[in-house]
Amino acid sequence: MSRFIALIRRELILAMRHAGDSVAALLFFVIAASLFPFALGPSPQVLAGITPGVIWVVALLAALLPLNRLFGADFEDGALDQLMVSGLPASAVALGKMIGHWLTTGLPLLIIAGPVAVMLRLDPVLLPRLLLTLLPGTILFSLVGGMSAAITLGARGGTVLLPLIALPLMIPALIFGAAGVVVPHPVAEFAMLFGLLALFLPLAPLAAGAALRAAVS
Repeated sequence: MSRFIALIRRELILAMRHAGDSVAALLFFVIAASLFPFALGPSPQVLAGITPGVIWVVALLAALLPLNRLFGADFEDGALDQLMVSGLPASAVALGKMIGHWLTTGLPLLIIAGPVAVMLRLDPVLLPRLLLTLLPGTILFSLVGGMSAAITLGARGGTVLLPLIALPLMIPALIFGAAGVVVPHPVAEFAMLFGLLALFLPLAPLAAGAALRAAVS
């Protein structure tokens, strides 16, 4: 457990050294969401109706931005080889890096989503529900994105392949997450979101670990 905690601490330190990646994701989130009032007009009724979908789509795309460096930087400088022989299972290495991605990208996106939703005229009554759907949603983005980053590690054109693999797997979370904000009784939507989380929480690290072993072998 101490090695796993040390891995997460390492990811946080590296994220602070390369803070530009996380800042770029947050700036993309804010700027992309801010474009919709310019395109659709400032009508509160129009904006309030599309805000849950806008926040979810833009958060998903923003979460993809730092994924190229999630394993790629360590793969290029040889640090990944050392992590794979550190005594941790490959799946634990993958999970630790996914947790690091969520703490440095997913959690800030979750925090900043509230002010952005208010800016887009979301009904304040729906704001807590939006944040409650984004909590498992951002975790899913890190799990599925991390798995996709590991699968495409070292592949030619991996930068293009990564979103092609990740986005289709994230569509169910997008559908149920955005719907869970606006439907009157979102019990089924929340159940599906947490069901997806229960599915990918063990599956994504195992698949990513297998891909990492193949990449460094």
